[in-house]
Amino acid sequence: MKYIIAIDQGTTSSRTILFDENLNEIARAQKEFAQLFPKPGWVEHDAEVIWETQLATLREVLDTANIPASQIVGIGITNQRETVVVWDKTTGKPIYNAIVWQDRRTAEMCEDLKYKNLENYIRDNTGLVIDAYFSGTKIKWILDNVSGARQLAAKNKLLCGTIDCWLIWKLTEGKIHATDVSNASRTMLFNIINVKWDENLLQELNIPNNILPEVKNSIDNFGLANIGGNNIPIYGVAGDQQAALFGQRCFEIGTAKNTYGTGCFMLMQIGEKFVTSHHKLLTTIAWGINGKINYALEGSVFIGGAVVQWLRDSLAIINSSEESEQIAASLSDNGDVYFVPAFTGLGAPHWDMYATGMITGLTRGTGKNHIVRAALESIAYQTRDVLQAMNKDTGITLKTLKADGGATANNWLMQFQSDILQTQVVRPAYLESTALGAASLAGIGAGLFTQDDLATQPLTSTRFKPKMKMVEADELYFKWHSAVNRAKL
Repeated sequence: MKYIIAIDQGTTSSRTILFDENLNEIARAQKEFAQLFPKPGWVEHDAEVIWETQLATLREVLDTANIPASQIVGIGITNQRETVVVWDKTTGKPIYNAIVWQDRRTAEMCEDLKYKNLENYIRDNTGLVIDAYFSGTKIKWILDNVSGARQLAAKNKLLCGTIDCWLIWKLTEGKIHATDVSNASRTMLFNIINVKWDENLLQELNIPNNILPEVKNSIDNFGLANIGGNNIPIYGVAGDQQAALFGQRCFEIGTAKNTYGTGCFMLMQIGEKFVTSHHKLLTTIAWGINGKINYALEGSVFIGGAVVQWLRDSLAIINSSEESEQIAASLSDNGDVYFVPAFTGLGAPHWDMYATGMITGLTRGTGKNHIVRAALESIAYQTRDVLQAMNKDTGITLKTLKADGGATANNWLMQFQSDILQTQVVRPAYLESTALGAASLAGIGAGLFTQDDLATQPLTSTRFKPKMKMVEADELYFKWHSAVNRAKL
C-alpha cells in the first residue's frame, strides 16, 4: 500500500491528514494557533508558530499511522491563500508577523491605487478587484514599515510568499522558494493571462522581483521534504479554495462548490478561457496541470463560520458551534432579526472595505436564540449574493451546489441554504474536500492515478432540496439586503 500526506494549513489551525492510495483517510492531527489582533482591523499570525504547529501535526500523524516512510510517495500542500510572510533568507526568520487575508490595514493604499485609475488594469490582468484582502499591498506595507526591510531586499537577503511558499521553504530546508499558479493568482501581482509576475504592478507597489517565489504548476516537483531524515517529494500545491474545487471534482465547466470555513468561498469552474466578471466577482486560476491553466470565477465571503466562533468566543452566548444548529431549529422564524457579519468589511459582490458588522430588527422580544439563528442565516444570504452574481456572469443557472467545510456539518444551515438558493445542495460524506484536493493533486503527481480516474469515481453524498416556497425565500433575502445597505458606511 502507498500513502499520500496532505498538509492543510488554515486560518485558525494547522492539520495533516494521511490518505492511502485509494484516497481513504488513515490518520489526522490538528493544532489550533493564536490569532493576533494588534490594532482594530489588523489580523496577524506568528509564521514560526504556523510552522511549529504544522510540523507537530505531521509528526503526530506519522507516529499514529506507524508506517515506513518509504511507503509515502508524495505530499500535497494546501493553505490559507492571501496571508503573506516576508523572511530573511540567511537567518530563516520572518521580519514581521504574517499578515492575514482578513487584515484591512492597507485599505488606504488600495484607495490610492483606485485614485490612480488602476482598477481596470488590475481586473483585466490579475482577475481581481483592488482590495486589502490580497497579498500585494501587504508585502508593500511590510517593506515600507519594517525597519531595514527595503535595504535587505536591495541586498537580495529577503524572500516572501504566501503560506504554501513558507512551508515549502521550511520543509525543503531552504532549498526551494516556490509557489503554484493558484496561490500566485491571489497576490494582485500575478498576470493570470501571461502566467507570470506583472512587472507594471511590481513597479507600482515598489516590490522587487528578487524576493518573489518561482511559480510552478499545481502538480509539479516542489522539492523533497525532509521528514525525520526521510526525503518525501512534494508533488501538489494549491490554495485552499482551489484545492477544495479539485477535491469536489469540479472538472467540468459550470460545476461549482462552496466551502463553509472561516469565510465562505464559492468557485465555479470556467475552463481554459479567461473570463472577466462584470458583477464584481474574481477571476482566478483554479489550477495548472501540464502547463494548461484552468480558470474559475470566485465569490469571497469574508465571515462565514467565523461568525459562529464570534458568538462562542466573544459574546459567549453558545458553548460550542454544534449548539447553534439546535438553537436555530428551536425557533419557528428569525423574528425579523438580520445579522450582517461585516467584521472585516464585505467581500463579493459588494467589495466594501469600510462596511461594519450590524444586527438589525432588535426588539424587546428578541432573545439570544434569534441572534444565533440570524448569524447562521447570514452565511446562507451571503452565499446567495455570490451565486446570483455568478449566474449573471456566466448565464448558467446552477442546479446543484457542492458544499464542503466544517460548517456543512450543520444540517439546519444546509437545509436553509438550499431553501434560500432554491437550489439543491450536495454535501459529500467526507467533508475535508480541501485536504482531499491536495492529496489528489499529489497522488496524480506521484502517478497513483489520473484526473480522469477521479472524474469517474462519484463521491458519496447527502442531498438537501428546497422545502421553502420561492416567494418566502425572496422576501427573507430582500430584508437581508436592507440590513446590508445599512451596514455600508
